[in-house]
Amino acid sequence: QVHLVESGGGSVQPGGSLTLSCAASRYAYSMGWFRQAPGKEREGVAAIDNNGRTNYADSVKGRFTASRDNGENTLYLQMNSLKAEDTAMYYCAAAFSSNFIRDGLGLLKDKYNYWGQGTQVTVSS
Repeated sequence: QVHLVESGGGSVQPGGSLTLSCAASRYAYSMGWFRQAPGKEREGVAAIDNNGRTNYADSVKGRFTASRDNGENTLYLQMNSLKAEDTAMYYCAAAFSSNFIRDGLGLLKDKYNYWGQGTQVTVSS
């Protein structure tokens, strides 16, 4: 079992930056960030495994960076050049299984077993 708690969400103007954090109760090999806007499906944003391999959605490549501190069991998402379309509830996810991020499958919801409650990000002028 892994308990996940996200933090760092808030309101920011377009072009601004935010850093999300996800504190995990224990180590998980694979971790990811997902987001869900009202009326839309939850979508994968970024994923990172124990070795630092990453997957990113095309919509955030070059703007978002996922990182993790394995010693602290913490996942981060640095978000730069934020756009209005980035507005959503952001969720942290974790899985003990390995290799799916290596295989480019880190943005698939069904790869993850554990989810946080989410943190809201609003990008608006």
